[in-house]
Amino acid sequence: MTVKIIVLGSVNGNLESAFQKLATLHRKQNFAFAIITGDLFTFDQDDDLVSRLLNNEIQIPLSTYFTVGTVPLPERIVERVKKGEDVCENLHFLGKRSITKTSDGIRIVVLGGTLNKTIIDGQSNEQHLPLHTADDAKILRGANTADILLTTCWPSNVWANSSKALTPEEQTAIACSDEIADLCATLKPRYHLSKSPADFFYEREPFFHPPTNPDSDQIPVTRFISLAPFGNTAKAKAVYAFVLGETSSSIPPGSTVSPFLAKTHPKKRPAPADNHGFQDDGRRVRRRKERPPPPGPDQCFFCLSNTDVDTHMICCIGDDSYVTTAKGPLPSSDTFESSGLTFPGHQLIIPLPHEPTIRSMGQDANKTYKEMVRFRESMQAMVATQSKFKLGAVTFEISRQSGIHDHWQFIPISSDLIRKGLVEAGFKVEAENRQYPHFEEANLESGIDEVSDFFRLWIWADDSDTGIHSKELVMRFDSSLRFDLQFGRRVLAKLLGLEDRVYWKNVVQSIAEEIQDVEKFKEAFKPWDFTI
Repeated sequence: MTVKIIVLGSVNGNLESAFQKLATLHRKQNFAFAIITGDLFTFDQDDDLVSRLLNNEIQIPLSTYFTVGTVPLPERIVERVKKGEDVCENLHFLGKRSITKTSDGIRIVVLGGTLNKTIIDGQSNEQHLPLHTADDAKILRGANTADILLTTCWPSNVWANSSKALTPEEQTAIACSDEIADLCATLKPRYHLSKSPADFFYEREPFFHPPTNPDSDQIPVTRFISLAPFGNTAKAKAVYAFVLGETSSSIPPGSTVSPFLAKTHPKKRPAPADNHGFQDDGRRVRRRKERPPPPGPDQCFFCLSNTDVDTHMICCIGDDSYVTTAKGPLPSSDTFESSGLTFPGHQLIIPLPHEPTIRSMGQDANKTYKEMVRFRESMQAMVATQSKFKLGAVTFEISRQSGIHDHWQFIPISSDLIRKGLVEAGFKVEAENRQYPHFEEANLESGIDEVSDFFRLWIWADDSDTGIHSKELVMRFDSSLRFDLQFGRRVLAKLLGLEDRVYWKNVVQSIAEEIQDVEKFKEAFKPWDFTI
């Protein structure tokens, strides 16, 4: 299927003339939808025009998408979009940071606004303000792919290796960033659209990236296009149309290597097919039935590109993974208070790639694993120091090829229980009671060579006198095992005397409590936080 798309540069308040132009072109070409790359409005937008737009008195001829550029949206537009409503019929605000799949199946990843370097920790949560943070760009890398990447800023050095020269004045006027370059290098979009800050149009030669899948013949190719403002006096190109069809394995003539090649991260191999004979609830099926595909990154609650993710629970974001507090934590805020820890300490270490196992990340597996280990070891040191070595930690992982998004759970526990061997015994006894396979002491690292599913457990304590106690235990199993996804939490609940908190949904905190625990964790973790 082919999809015809039309793109406009910044409209800058010239709504009626822009949409009349769109209507004329749409009648001739029948486009699927339109995209506005820059500012739809101006700083001193005519309020009467805004009223007419909101009242559907200005006709939008086809579905038209826009984001925030460098100009704040008018207040009345903000009020409308905050309700989750379209601005008017056929005019859709994409938000500042989002992933959208159109009715034609086109995947659009958006990061509007310019980079605000004064915010060094966290995301900009206001979707209508014309600025974003480095973390906003980092979060969207978890989208993994895009047909169209729409950004206000240019990617740094996109003009490198290009014969399409920019004048010194044009280069000076461009707002660009390494963060956008990293985003483009990671997503490898088929089209990267942006706005020109002055009256000029720029279309770079297509550039190709290293293959996403080393076993595939397809080589990702990106076309970067920046449109001049609509109605500009220089009559520079402000309208651009193109067709998205099936991807091709051939590289277009005149293409260059990616200008971001040094920034490009090797990508993962596809996950092996799920051929096991059990449904997610453990019931055996007589024959494999077709099931709906697992949720993608835009629906996965461990993917930062999901606009519904609880961003207030995010503690820190690395290059390949991030740390968040657990919703419905096993310990409460006062469980470890007598040991010097005034927050639950139940954290999740989550890789950015949307994969069921670390092994599925292919060439990304080792570096993602190493950063996750670095987070785990840093949190272990934090817990030991905060508790004056009264607390150690248990970290566990359920690695199943039929899973959705791999993650590790980190939970503090008494160093005394670890030193006496009670934590290890607790897990082994529970496994025996359930007739699970035996635990083995192992060092799987990224598990890149593992062919089976497994439950992995790290037990760690430092009592400062006898030194560090550290052990990795692994239980391998195949897909025929009805493995309890609450196994790790259930064992730790018994060890901590918190059996009434086994089910996370029964102990969900208020948003205010979650924010308070995040702030307490971040303050305690600051000396070990390598992402700052």
